[in-house]
Amino acid sequence: MTKNIKTISNPKLKLEVLTKEDVNKIHSATLNIIENVGVRFPSKRALEIWEANGATVDHEKKIVKVKPHIIEEAIKKAPSQYILGARDPQQNLPLDGNHVNLATDGCGVEIIDINTGVKRTSVLQDVRDIARIADGTEEIAFHWVALSAQDTPVEARGLHEIKAVWENSTKHVQTESIYNIEEAKAAIEMATILAGSKEELRKRPVLSLMQCTAPPLGHDGGSLDAALLAAEVGIPTGFMTMSACLTTGPATMAGTLAVGNAEVIAATALLQLAFPGAPVFYAAAQTASDIRSGAYTGGGPEDFLFGAATNILADYYNIPLSMGAFATGAKEPNWQAGLEGAMSSFMASVVMSDMLLGAGFLHGSRIWSFAEMMMDCEIFSIMEKVIRGIEVNDETLALEAIANVGPGGHFLAQKHTKKHMRELFIPQFLDRRPYTEWETKKDNAADWALAKARKTLKEHQPDPLDANVSKEMAKIIKSVEK
Repeated sequence: MTKNIKTISNPKLKLEVLTKEDVNKIHSATLNIIENVGVRFPSKRALEIWEANGATVDHEKKIVKVKPHIIEEAIKKAPSQYILGARDPQQNLPLDGNHVNLATDGCGVEIIDINTGVKRTSVLQDVRDIARIADGTEEIAFHWVALSAQDTPVEARGLHEIKAVWENSTKHVQTESIYNIEEAKAAIEMATILAGSKEELRKRPVLSLMQCTAPPLGHDGGSLDAALLAAEVGIPTGFMTMSACLTTGPATMAGTLAVGNAEVIAATALLQLAFPGAPVFYAAAQTASDIRSGAYTGGGPEDFLFGAATNILADYYNIPLSMGAFATGAKEPNWQAGLEGAMSSFMASVVMSDMLLGAGFLHGSRIWSFAEMMMDCEIFSIMEKVIRGIEVNDETLALEAIANVGPGGHFLAQKHTKKHMRELFIPQFLDRRPYTEWETKKDNAADWALAKARKTLKEHQPDPLDANVSKEMAKIIKSVEK
């Protein structure tokens, strides 16, 4: 099976959600928040780094207040471009501002079983199955560890998950499930073995870490310590804000952007103060809480606008972005899932978010669906075609073919048609059949998408991970388990 990876690049469509003046206002508000309100860093090491660099530190409350110039100078040290390394170097991904790389969604706890269709708790085999299918799907450029392997020991769960992905795919792996120093040390050791050496890991990081903030204006101590260890060895690390209008952010979108920006930028500055030049990325999955219940929505116009606006902020700071998209509150692959997935992925893609997260989940990123994964990939393919725009040159204007056909003819027999016909989008799951055929069969896109996932799982054989590397990883994991 092909090892091609489909990404969005060289866009012709453009979108401006925030003006330069808007961005400057959000940045100024962010610096004001960090300086005067502060951000919570419950990590001894983080507080010591801040204090050594001139910040005001309240050790009892773990709150740091930082002068604007310290934040701005630190952010300037972050690299604007680098690669995400893959087990197969041919699948390395450039984070250069000109590629949108799609990943699965991550960290769910339930799955709709691929065989029975019954919803159940996720286990390690599910992580393997999703990785295998994603490995054989060209729209998926890298893995966000999709599900929690809840049949493994909690203290080493994140390690079991990344090992399972590496054993079933040659693509890059990103995880948000490394929460403490012990797991981080083990994950780094595993990644080093896979890369071949510490030097090779720094050149070609086969692992990247995502750490969620604790909104509003806070962080998790274990995640901070893990991020510092990762940054030290050159593993790309990002902090994801999930601040939500009404609850963990103000009711206004601009205010929620400022709160989330303060969380991300303060933590990013910390890594640069500790290890200047360490590869970092901005990450976000902001939303609006439902005004009727206060619940996480996982979709809606606010999500779509946040998806575009956050990339503009990341561009302002000149660092790559990992953006949550395809978020939906739908309970099954249906009209709502398609609408929310299409709108969120379009808005985040048209502004060229480097990493686009989210394929495969339903119900606010809680329940994994193999059918939804395949249908999300089809949406991404449509986005890739649309954002590429229309190429206009002598060949595509087709004047010779038009002259050959003339008035009243058709183009089916033209050599030009044969040459270019497969450039037209060919859907896998959009229903273009005659009505009578649909009326007879009554099957639909979700049926076809699930069938494709089952076929890929059955037939696709990823390049095997070296047996000795797998054994060494298993030893490392065992040493972490209590």
